[in-house]
Amino acid sequence: MTNEWDAVVIGGGVAGLSAAQMLGRSRRRTLVIDGGKPRNRFAAHMHGVLGHDGLDPARLLETGRAEARAYGVEIATGTVSSLIDDGEFIRVERADGAVDTARVVVISTGIRDELPAVPGLHAEWGRTVLHCPYCHGWEVAGLRLGVLATSPASVHQIELVRQLSDHVTAFTAAAEPLDEDTTTRFAARDVGVVSEGVRAVRRDQDGLVITTEDGAEHIVDALFTGGDPDLRLEFAGELGLARSDMPGTPVAVDLRGATSHPRVFAAGNVTAPFANVPVSMGSGSMAGAGANAMLVAEDFRRAVADRADLRNAGWEERYAAENHFWSGRVNASVAAVVADLTPGTALDVGSGEGGDVVWLSERGWHATGVDVSPTAVRRATELASARGVDAHFVVGDGARSVEGEFDLVLASFLHSWEADFPRFRMLREAAARVAPGGRLLVVSHAAPPPWARELPAHMPPMHSPEEELALLDLDPAQWRPEIVELRRREATAPDGTHGHLDDGVLLLRRVT
Repeated sequence: MTNEWDAVVIGGGVAGLSAAQMLGRSRRRTLVIDGGKPRNRFAAHMHGVLGHDGLDPARLLETGRAEARAYGVEIATGTVSSLIDDGEFIRVERADGAVDTARVVVISTGIRDELPAVPGLHAEWGRTVLHCPYCHGWEVAGLRLGVLATSPASVHQIELVRQLSDHVTAFTAAAEPLDEDTTTRFAARDVGVVSEGVRAVRRDQDGLVITTEDGAEHIVDALFTGGDPDLRLEFAGELGLARSDMPGTPVAVDLRGATSHPRVFAAGNVTAPFANVPVSMGSGSMAGAGANAMLVAEDFRRAVADRADLRNAGWEERYAAENHFWSGRVNASVAAVVADLTPGTALDVGSGEGGDVVWLSERGWHATGVDVSPTAVRRATELASARGVDAHFVVGDGARSVEGEFDLVLASFLHSWEADFPRFRMLREAAARVAPGGRLLVVSHAAPPPWARELPAHMPPMHSPEEELALLDLDPAQWRPEIVELRRREATAPDGTHGHLDDGVLLLRRVT
């Protein structure tokens, strides 16, 4: 069975739980998959965490899980074997065969510290073998301290540890040769330097015994060192996530935790191997908020698309419910304007049953019509065949459904009763299909018919031609208005009485 989630967080350390908490508080259906091996599990206490100094990190995670669950987050024990891009979802396959799908994934799997290959080092990791002077330095301050260099970058760690004690021995084999400036600084601060490689580490009643390759033994109370970061991101290999050039090549993210994949966010040590608990918490919080923001934007896009589908279905129902809608006569305002133009290629956006397109074709235009209603397009095609003209019709949602450029793009009475009808977006898309030197012709209802007594409460406003031109907001350097005016058209009311309609007419030419 496949479980569907808004978000799946992979990794339940402080970064993952912080992300999950933000998602849960945003009412997102969220799953955390946790392997149960946080980076700091070897430490009994954590420091530098405001309000939680000295707390057992396992206790912090226990509290974090309870808080996340209070917001509906589900937490499962396990590991992820692969992430597969499935278009609108990420397919999350677990090692035990379970499969989940998520609209967004947050990777917070942290890192493993790959320690130097020195016998005895692993056994003391998190106790007398330490990593971060900020996290564990105060507790050993003033004691005999050692620093086992792992690369030339370890010089910085040695200098930090010297702040903690006057008794510091640096084992520098991995950082050799030390440059003259470094040697001078170490000597000035009485840092002892042992250039021989370290053979083994063991603990006895006198402290931690560091045995070097020359057989010498050095006794310290605690030894600082650094491990190579091991991210283990093979499960995300198919997604091709961009990586940064920091040690360990962590996942590259922006300030919101967004990765190079639109549905994947990342946080914690998997993005910053140097990050301590507060930094990991903060990045997890930002990634959770970033993931929710991505989902919010997608929810709105989907809602717009759903409304468009519903609207288009409504137009199809209207056409299918009647034998025809078109009166059989071309709109007088359209005919008057087009009569003065040289025939070329033409596109009618919202062509309905094809009357204007057929009329254009009869006058030498190579005309195409596009409409959302399959019934309208079928009738238009039948009309063109009956009239013996070569007109082309397409089922689609506006000008974006048609390729190419045209000498004339026409939008005649492109209105709707819905308040959210994207009229001006569609008109701008129509303008984008006008060839250089070509024209955009927009004929619209400038006012309701005089016989209309009741209008829908949420009916979109009708604009004057001048208002329409301003709302179109086309680049004035690329478009020259040729007609911006109101034209009165004779009409017959539903009861048979004489009346008139006001048509707004815009004819805009695209500069060559």
